[in-house]
Amino acid sequence: MSAAQTQKEGSEAGWGALEALGLSQRELVLAEALQMEYDALSRLKQDKSGTGTGSALPEAGVPSQTDLETPDPSTPGQNRPTSSEDLLLDLSGPDSSPNQPGGSQFPLPLPPRPAPPAGVFMKETPYILDSPELRKFSGSGSGDSVGPGLGFLSKGSALPDDVPPAVPPRHPLLPPSGSELPLLPPRPSTRDVNLFQPGGDQLKVTSAELNYDLINDSLARLNEGRPAPPARRTNGDQSGKPVARSKTLPPQVPPRTYTPAAKSNKNQRRVSADPVRLGSRTNGFGYELFQVSEERDEEVAAFCHMLDVLRSAYPSTNRSRNAGFVWSPSVGHDELHQALGVAVKVMVTCEAFREPLTFTCDGSSTVDLLIYQTLCYTQDQLDHLDVDDYLLKVCGHEEFLSNSQTLAGLEFVQQCLKFDWDIRLFLTRRSAVNTKLARTKEDDDTPSSMNHCILLQERPIKQTVTREALTLLLDTFHNEAESFLLSEVELLLHVERLVQSVKALCSSLAAVETPDVTAALNQLPACPCRLQPKVLKDASVLSLRENRESVVEKLTAAILDLVELYCSTFNANFHTAAQSRSGTAPVQEAGLVTNVLSFNVYAAHRVPITWATSYEGFFLSCSLTHGGAELCAPQHTSKQAVSKYLFHLVVWDQRVCFPVEITQLPRESQLTVTLYASPLPPPGGAEEKGKQRRSTEPLGWVTMPLFNFRHVLTCGRKLLGLWPSTPGRSGNARTSSPNFSQPDSVILQVDFPTSSFEVIFSTPPPADFCPQYDFSILDTISQIQLQDVLQKKAFHWLTADDKRLLWEKKAFCQAESAALPLVLASAPCWQWACLPEIYALLRQWACLGYLDALGLLHASFPDQELRRTAVQWMDSISDPELLDFLPQLVQALKYECYLDSSLVRFLLRRAIGDIRIAHYLFWLLKDNLQDSQFSARYQHLLAALLCCVGRALRDEFEQQCWLVSILTKVAQKVRDATPSSRQSVLRESLDEMKQFFSINSCCRLPLNPALLVSGINIQSCSFFNSNAVPLKLSFQNLDPRGDNINVIFKSGDDLRQDMLTLQMIRIMNKIWIQEGLDMRMVIFKCFSTGRGRGMVEMIPHADTLRKIQVEHGVTGSFKDRTLADWLQKHNPTDEQYDKAVENFIYSCAGCCVATYILGICDRHNDNIMLKTSGHMFHIDFGKFLGHAQMFGNIKRDRAPFVFTSDMAYVINGGDKPSSRFHEFVDLCCDAYNLIRKHTHLFLNLLGLMLSCGIPELSDLDDLKYVYDALRPHESEADATTYFTRLIESSLGSVATKLNFFIHNLAQMKFASSEDRPALSFAPRIHTARSDGVIKNLYICRHIRFANKGYAFVVKVEREAQQEVQLVQRTFEEFQELHSKLRLVFPSSKLPSFPSRFVIGRSRSEATADRRKDELNGYVWHLIHAAPEVAQCDLVYTFFHPLSRDERTAGGSSKPAEVLWSPAAGTELGEVKLSISYKNDKLFIMVIHIRGLQPLQDGTDPDPYVKLYLLPDPQKTGKRKTKAARRTCNPTYNEMLVYDRIPRGDLDQRVIHLRVLSDGSFWENTLLGETFISLTRLVPGQHWVDWHRLGPTGSDSAH
Repeated sequence: MSAAQTQKEGSEAGWGALEALGLSQRELVLAEALQMEYDALSRLKQDKSGTGTGSALPEAGVPSQTDLETPDPSTPGQNRPTSSEDLLLDLSGPDSSPNQPGGSQFPLPLPPRPAPPAGVFMKETPYILDSPELRKFSGSGSGDSVGPGLGFLSKGSALPDDVPPAVPPRHPLLPPSGSELPLLPPRPSTRDVNLFQPGGDQLKVTSAELNYDLINDSLARLNEGRPAPPARRTNGDQSGKPVARSKTLPPQVPPRTYTPAAKSNKNQRRVSADPVRLGSRTNGFGYELFQVSEERDEEVAAFCHMLDVLRSAYPSTNRSRNAGFVWSPSVGHDELHQALGVAVKVMVTCEAFREPLTFTCDGSSTVDLLIYQTLCYTQDQLDHLDVDDYLLKVCGHEEFLSNSQTLAGLEFVQQCLKFDWDIRLFLTRRSAVNTKLARTKEDDDTPSSMNHCILLQERPIKQTVTREALTLLLDTFHNEAESFLLSEVELLLHVERLVQSVKALCSSLAAVETPDVTAALNQLPACPCRLQPKVLKDASVLSLRENRESVVEKLTAAILDLVELYCSTFNANFHTAAQSRSGTAPVQEAGLVTNVLSFNVYAAHRVPITWATSYEGFFLSCSLTHGGAELCAPQHTSKQAVSKYLFHLVVWDQRVCFPVEITQLPRESQLTVTLYASPLPPPGGAEEKGKQRRSTEPLGWVTMPLFNFRHVLTCGRKLLGLWPSTPGRSGNARTSSPNFSQPDSVILQVDFPTSSFEVIFSTPPPADFCPQYDFSILDTISQIQLQDVLQKKAFHWLTADDKRLLWEKKAFCQAESAALPLVLASAPCWQWACLPEIYALLRQWACLGYLDALGLLHASFPDQELRRTAVQWMDSISDPELLDFLPQLVQALKYECYLDSSLVRFLLRRAIGDIRIAHYLFWLLKDNLQDSQFSARYQHLLAALLCCVGRALRDEFEQQCWLVSILTKVAQKVRDATPSSRQSVLRESLDEMKQFFSINSCCRLPLNPALLVSGINIQSCSFFNSNAVPLKLSFQNLDPRGDNINVIFKSGDDLRQDMLTLQMIRIMNKIWIQEGLDMRMVIFKCFSTGRGRGMVEMIPHADTLRKIQVEHGVTGSFKDRTLADWLQKHNPTDEQYDKAVENFIYSCAGCCVATYILGICDRHNDNIMLKTSGHMFHIDFGKFLGHAQMFGNIKRDRAPFVFTSDMAYVINGGDKPSSRFHEFVDLCCDAYNLIRKHTHLFLNLLGLMLSCGIPELSDLDDLKYVYDALRPHESEADATTYFTRLIESSLGSVATKLNFFIHNLAQMKFASSEDRPALSFAPRIHTARSDGVIKNLYICRHIRFANKGYAFVVKVEREAQQEVQLVQRTFEEFQELHSKLRLVFPSSKLPSFPSRFVIGRSRSEATADRRKDELNGYVWHLIHAAPEVAQCDLVYTFFHPLSRDERTAGGSSKPAEVLWSPAAGTELGEVKLSISYKNDKLFIMVIHIRGLQPLQDGTDPDPYVKLYLLPDPQKTGKRKTKAARRTCNPTYNEMLVYDRIPRGDLDQRVIHLRVLSDGSFWENTLLGETFISLTRLVPGQHWVDWHRLGPTGSDSAH
């Protein structure tokens, strides 16, 4: 049987494994075919040689049988072979020493598994192998200790300490005994389980039969107690040497090895574990390949060393930073101050007593005081008790209150106070608290690694060749090279096979063909697989063996260089043996190197074949940037076409030289190379072809830092993977890592100059002197110019002149801390010589608050020292406040130049000490793994977080990921199902959740780590009828004292935009509260758990405006009383209703301001909700920053924000403006101006999110929308006037109501048959079972209301009830009952309803009497109808008593119109003015007027204000406002200005104010006037007051 047949029978599984591990099917077939031919040729030569006396056998380089059996290195007469034999010996190498005592031990071959498609992430843990142990052996030759595996080492180079055995040829053939080759080590009978050897006795083990846990156990037992055998060494006696690290890494990183991984049944497989050692691996070249971990990279190794140091500072024994449970968040100091002095009612439960204890405490009371008061009721002796031994837990939440915290300082308490919730707490001992999330001593002892919980990192499959596959290809090349050297005939055939083997090898090495490989192949004649003109024309030159040896030597050296380049570039699971360094290279300061920056661009590899047929004129544009700004003009290469060597590539081989000296390069300089090409012209005229040629398209780009993480200038050959160019995304941040995540990325080969010394960029110290001057000493013109520039608030819109002015006047700006980002953005350069001045300015500047420091973390500020200072300023932020800005800080990690940074350490340090921060940081990092450009960085950062938080929290994260994956599958199934079967599909799919909770007793929700659930209530789960079909889920609370936890799970919607919008609204709300203005905003949680999926908190007791409005019919959007009636229904008493209206006014004002600033669009009535307590809030923020929803070519959102007449009806208490509307306008304007003061904060927060991938926040135009909405350049008075006009515009917009109506029509198709119609005036549903069966109904009388309407009193008699109930219902409510019954029952089962149309007055007494009789007949037939009609829920809900039924017959019903009554002492009303004086100008803002009297005909006037500034002899002092329409309580907010008023004349001036009604066809009517003396006005201050209006001629001056 031939060797090839043996291989075919014994290695099917092995070939499959190799195919899955890096080789394509074509490459495998090619390698197999070449190997089979070589085996046949070798067999033929051996058969011809007879007994081995021929002269060709020694040249074959094959050991003899005798040599293999009797090795004796000291035997005389065995000298080194000749030059050709020496080369062959280096190519073949000795046999290896397989797995035996004293030999190398390798892991089992990887089981075959199909390679996932590109972009699919692996769910199986990659194999993690330990540091290799290098085995040594002695070579042959007199006095020569160098083994034969080092034939290609240059003279004088340092040899490795350990010389490993080489890998034998795949089919070693035994030569005759007469071979004169040197003696080699004997071939043992045992097999190396790591090497793919196609022997016939190979076991066929499938992947399903491999038990990795048993393998690990067996390997561990095999090595336990077995001393390491003494291995033969060439020099030294070090055993188990770990992977060598660079000696230039500062500080020196200690060698790293892996410790055994804990057993796990969840894909935590490891092939090898300590003390198993991995020996070196050599192929036929004697070239070493090692299996190592990710830490072979110097930067990653230094990062892991940093993690070790960071973790050691927070040991598990530190209870303050390792509590093991979640603390309840606190609020900021300013928010705490607002809640002090408020009475707080607290209910405390404890296992010691059944009923809760109720305490009424002051907001300043501390938690430990509350614990002590509780213990007084439960303990008899308090002397031996320590309050710190007890904790208070929030009922329903797995979070605990800090004992030192005040009650008013807790976010939970403030939320309860806002919504009138009960504050329920549970007292428990600290020792009884579950602290399973705490880190342990084992966690502290575990070394930092990037391999923790790879499942949670969602790492993609590594697109690199495996060590086994590369060894196979190297063996094939070795065999073909040997065959080519020995060839005497058929030379072209051997050349073809040799080139094929080189092509297969280069193809596995990223399809890169280096110039050395090309030059070596050019010395071979042309062959079918490589038809290039630059090849050897005369094949007879190769007839000489010396020439063939020269070609093979050059080709072998080029391939070894390519392997080394590949290993240093790609994230392969092996690397080449590093030669020991003679010493540290000398260092030269970058600031002293005057050489210009230059490099050589060789070629673009892996060029797609489609480019060759679609483009021409490929060229590169190279640019130097720092923080996104170009340092010089871009440099371009020549235009070249696609060439075909071994592969398609574009060759430039051109030197690129920048007109920039190295001393002028900033430390964070980046080189960006963009590949351009011109599309091939289409068939057509010459003119069209010329136009087509002139256009170029970017095809790909790559960015790399010029200085590495050690601040050393890059040098040597680099392979850079190009990222595909995406049109319209140029404004986003670009990664500084090459694109090796995509297997088909184009690779650019760049050669940087090398030198004998390292060019390092050291940080210079700050300058000794930095001037600082007072702003006031500037001249007036400079002050105005500088103030205008500083008003821009963000550096994005600074012009060149602005930057020049700022940098010139920087010494005058230091008192304004928020101006630092603007000044630094104006710095002309950041080179080494300029840094001392910048650092001195940074050191001397007033310390920025953490909100201002956020602006220094933008991509425009890459300087490491600057970012370190910004993070240092942010260190004062509390943990709860940090959560508000965590998404921006995670995005800012993209702008860090290197993996390790001050910001990374800051976030990891906070995550170690707070579980809540670690929780949200985990999900934010995990979500950013989907960003292909930055996925590698976020993988390392996520691995660092998982390494820091400990095993318990890692297991918790794994459970949450499992939960999310199940819910994602369920949501997909429900969305794909037909609408009628979705509910059943939902309940069937949720059965998997039962299995999840049977395995995991509980799990925390990603929405909030304090929400701990133990199961799911499948019967309470449902879905929403929208495009994404979100799931409404009801989880069982683990805490029996808490209610079920209801959340919305969305799959198919990107919730990152909702997260960002809610974050901005939450920050706005905190700003308002800090300023003493509580807008009663409803802030709910929303969190993305991956692209296209996430969780949203459900707000209880809330309905959408559409649901409220359609209770009055599909046209309910056009009616004004809908919201007022709904609030009245849920707040029946006057006190409850007034409180609800107050909540509505404040929350509606806050929503108007927030939605306008953020440009929130797509505001239909299903995206606005109203709580029964009156709080209004918005949901579903799919459109923002002015990106309006379009209906064809029509913009649906035409009003500035949603403010409709039904909202104004609630505010005014009727359909006419009232003084409460003044309060609403004032609230809106005050809230708007407070946010305007923090314009820079919102611009910084949104600016940091420009690169997050949200489509509607991708460039500066989106950011400019917020800037224009906030109008930072305007005064408060101008902004107040502006927003008042916006309120008027929104209120008068008909488009909003029309949009609501169209949405009502569109949603009718989603109406579910399970939705029961409800009555608009009934707060809840009642049934015959709950109220008792009705036996008789009779309308006894009607009563008249104050608004001239009638209500009918119905007497309701029920079975088994003696008392008779009286209910009051209007005719319109009877009509609503009948219309809702018609939706449920056919008309044939219902009695006929009286006609609503009457002749004459509809509100007359006679009409009411007639309708009473008609309604009596209707209710009699209704109660005697079929049982399904007479006893339906609608009927029993209609006749259930309401709170209004208990009022007296003559009482008025809310919401009645609130008629304004003038204040005491006034008759004609009052006017509110704001008067100020500045720079010889008198500013008079007319704000409101209240209490105007109607006109003589009873209609409301159209008032406007006319001003005169007396004395006014020239009649030039008249000013007037616009006229308001049909109101007695108008709002103006208009500024009237008088110029050139000397300050000394103020005391003599009097304002004559007149209020008139604008008449269209007759003279204007005077409604009142007043005279206001300016003697009380203080220049520089605002005088805001109400002024009484009097009749004409009255003396009203005051």
